[in-house]
Amino acid sequence: PRRRPAFAPASSTLIMRFEGREFRLKDVLSNAWHDIMTNHIMALAAGLSYYFVLSFFPLLILAGSVLPYLPIPNLFDQILATLAHVVPPDSMGLVRAVVRSVVKPHGGLLTFGLVGTIWTASGGFAGLIEALNVAYDVPETRPIWKTRMLAIGLTFVIGFLFIVALLLLLFGPKAALWVQHLTGMDELMEMWPYVKWGLSVAFTVLGVELLFFWAPNVKQRFLATLPGAVIGVGFFIGSSYALGLYFRHFANYDKTYGTLGA
Repeated sequence: PRRRPAFAPASSTLIMRFEGREFRLKDVLSNAWHDIMTNHIMALAAGLSYYFVLSFFPLLILAGSVLPYLPIPNLFDQILATLAHVVPPDSMGLVRAVVRSVVKPHGGLLTFGLVGTIWTASGGFAGLIEALNVAYDVPETRPIWKTRMLAIGLTFVIGFLFIVALLLLLFGPKAALWVQHLTGMDELMEMWPYVKWGLSVAFTVLGVELLFFWAPNVKQRFLATLPGAVIGVGFFIGSSYALGLYFRHFANYDKTYGTLGA
């Protein structure tokens, strides 16, 4: 198994000590970029994007079959209000029509949506397993049925953690009231904006850490990859925020892509 180097500051240069040897941070970053280009990491990332975007459509079918049975009042208005924060105004008219169509009972599509979501999403996680094997520079010696079952297991476990993280942000105040009612902590509502973000980030980091720990064909300590999970989630949050700024202030879909692209 590959051991992760430890960071240690030395004078004005950040030095990495690994197996009795020292490396400059500049050299480490340069070597990492070289590995990214040599192992075609960008192409792997594009393939993973394809898998997960493909799984989005059966997920919508699954959501359209399940949501009408949830005992949540004004569900349609809540979904539209949430989507309005992230969907460009040019597209909200189309989104309103689509959401109004799918938030209706479609019991016959439930099985198809569930199977389709599991199969396409697990294909994405199978691609992640392969990509992490490339990153660790190890061959895949596990049988194909085992890696596919691992991919399906990761789909459920990490999907659950990410959904919990998202629900804490979307329905945070209601969850805070429920916890406050159970515990009697009156000051919880004042602390909740910090608590919900802390819990959401913690669940996301845990999901990424489990992916790093379980997916590659190596044996390693659980905490050895935790710094990488924290850094990865930090980059994810930062890039998502930057993309949101672009969507809100710079992107003009009608001029760039036309109405259909918007």
